[in-house]
Amino acid sequence: MGQSLLPPSGGDDHILPVDLKAALEERYLAYALSTIMHRALPDVRDGLKPVHRRIIHAMSELGLKSNSSFKKCARIVGDVIGKFHPHGDQSVYDALVRLAQDFSQRYPIVDGQGNFGNIDGDNAAAYRYTEARMTDVASLLLEGIEQDAVDFRPTYNEEDQEPVVLPGAFPNLLANGASGIAVGMATSIPPHNAHELCDAALYLIKHPDATVEDLIYDPANPQKGGIEGPDLPTGGIIIESRESIIESYKTGRGGFRVRAKWEREDTGRGGYQIVITEIPFQVQKSRLIEKIAELLIARKLPLLEDIRDESAEDIRLVLEPKSRTVDPTILMESLFRLSELESRIPLNMNVLSMGRVPRVMALNEVLTEWLAHRKEVLQRRSRFRLAAIDRRLEILGGYLVAYLNLDEVIRIIREEDEPKPALMSRFTLSDLQAESILNMRLRSLRKLEEFEIRTEFEALSSEKSDIEALLASDEKQWQTVAYEISDVKKKFAKATEIGKRRTLFSVAPTADVEALQQAMIEKEPITVVISEKGWIRALKGHISDTSTLQFKEGDALKIAFPASTTDRILVVTTGGKVYTLGGDKLPGGRGHGEPLRIMVDMENDQDVLTAFVHDASRKLIVSSAAGNGFRIAETEMVANTRKGKQIMNVAMPDETKLVVPVRGDHVAVVGENRKLLVFPLDQLPEMTRGKGVRLQRYKDGGISDMRCFAIADGLTWSDSAGRSFVKNKDELIEWMADRATAGRAVPKGFPRSGKFSG
Repeated sequence: MGQSLLPPSGGDDHILPVDLKAALEERYLAYALSTIMHRALPDVRDGLKPVHRRIIHAMSELGLKSNSSFKKCARIVGDVIGKFHPHGDQSVYDALVRLAQDFSQRYPIVDGQGNFGNIDGDNAAAYRYTEARMTDVASLLLEGIEQDAVDFRPTYNEEDQEPVVLPGAFPNLLANGASGIAVGMATSIPPHNAHELCDAALYLIKHPDATVEDLIYDPANPQKGGIEGPDLPTGGIIIESRESIIESYKTGRGGFRVRAKWEREDTGRGGYQIVITEIPFQVQKSRLIEKIAELLIARKLPLLEDIRDESAEDIRLVLEPKSRTVDPTILMESLFRLSELESRIPLNMNVLSMGRVPRVMALNEVLTEWLAHRKEVLQRRSRFRLAAIDRRLEILGGYLVAYLNLDEVIRIIREEDEPKPALMSRFTLSDLQAESILNMRLRSLRKLEEFEIRTEFEALSSEKSDIEALLASDEKQWQTVAYEISDVKKKFAKATEIGKRRTLFSVAPTADVEALQQAMIEKEPITVVISEKGWIRALKGHISDTSTLQFKEGDALKIAFPASTTDRILVVTTGGKVYTLGGDKLPGGRGHGEPLRIMVDMENDQDVLTAFVHDASRKLIVSSAAGNGFRIAETEMVANTRKGKQIMNVAMPDETKLVVPVRGDHVAVVGENRKLLVFPLDQLPEMTRGKGVRLQRYKDGGISDMRCFAIADGLTWSDSAGRSFVKNKDELIEWMADRATAGRAVPKGFPRSGKFSG
């Protein structure tokens, strides 16, 4: 009735149980290796990834030399994907376009005609509109490919042959750089100057054990290697020290900070504008301007008024400062910090060593492998030429035999049924020689021909002995390689338009950090409000009447003071700690603000003692409730972290009680026992942290209030009714004594509160 769902017997013959983990590992590893070897990493010898190599080879096959006419890119892309690279046409065209962009490639490999995109990030036109041919750089990379310089392998469908690597007479890996992401590894190599690379390679030929330090340009020793550092197509200024550059090249990993090139341009009447003429490598100009405009709208660039793009063929970005008093260096430093006008170019020289092993290489290793490849190419080309000479000499030898025995040769050809074996046996000729004689034209039987054959024979024999001598001598091979590199150096010398260095080196100007921080904040007046329970907020504007402020139930105003968004606010706690908050970082005035304990790491058993605007020129006296204190410079109180800075060492039940600005030359201290002591300020030490020294001696209780004053002006105080009192120097004599003495009862009229102000 029901059909069996089991397969017929023997139906599982081709089903093999496989461990899923093993199968996944095996397949993923195959994929990873394929990505590393055949897609993402360049070969150290020619500096190309397979797609680029196939594009150049296809263009070579199409005869698109640098002096030939252009052909449509659609034709090139079609050949590449049809014969060599079975992938998407768009990915191949994108790779082709990049090879033609002079802002992406330091030495373009493709000469493009039509719209190949621009530095703003606009795309190239479709491949049916654009045309291309090779440049001189591509010709150098291919030089000798038809002379068995490199190995060939079958293409993906085995219908054709493609080169495994190009001969690479140009140091392309470092000259044009490379970037790619494989599986578990990536590569990123910035472009370099070909003249400098050739200099370093020539130095390396003479000194095979040269270190990276020897290859980097040293002004003190200019005859060594000449590499200064990356030379980017878009110029810019690298702000790295020589030591940092050497370290990056030694390890093969690192980075280079690149800044835009700018200059100040006077606009008359003391005004100026900043003009940016070069931007960092791989930064899209339109995106850069968008970002700066966003920062302007977000009011993060208070020194900048406007930005305009006046670029045509060359880059020209115009920055207008807020006013003529703005320091251009500080304005640019704030832009470098916030925008892509400064970017980091990574270095990760992860390449395929000898076309097989992916590894991170140092600069000298990369150049050494390129030189070894050049030497191998020279040997292979020489052997190829030697084989061609041997073949030609053999043919010429047969011709000479024919000329010396011309009548007999003609007779054999005319009379014999099989002339070839007859010629071979009669004159002991090889198969090739006999074939060549039979293929001779009648016009070659002129009298002059024998002389020409003998001349060619001698010239080829001489060339053969030269090549044999070259192949036998390591030194001669290196001399030839050096000669070829010198030739490339001449073509791309710094004196030529394409060869001159574009990226310069400099040290970043040391801008005042304080001024820079101010420059990055819009200056606006605020009123800082702190409640009794430690809630903080910043109201817009300077508010004199604080009676209308609202607080949470059970909370009230502790302190309110005017400040601005560019100020730093110092908050002192009863535990002797100081916290620093930026005026622009405080919560807004809507609502009740935020608890200080959330913003900084403040202990639960401590409360806010006071807060004020930081003034770097000021000094303060800090005192504990028990009557210990010391002087401290306000610059020593600034804390750079959430944890704050401990300035006064106090242990419970004692706590920090007073923070008084230093003025004049004397200190007046009042105890809770209503005794007043006046002593000279210089008896109080200046410290950065500590318990302090005794200010006034008490049997019980502690300090109530303290004031600094100039003895010449006298000591002033005011009572609760707002009346002011002054005691001059002579009147204060009975209260003047040394620090740490008990003092005497306060004078008549001193406020009952025990404070100097009511």
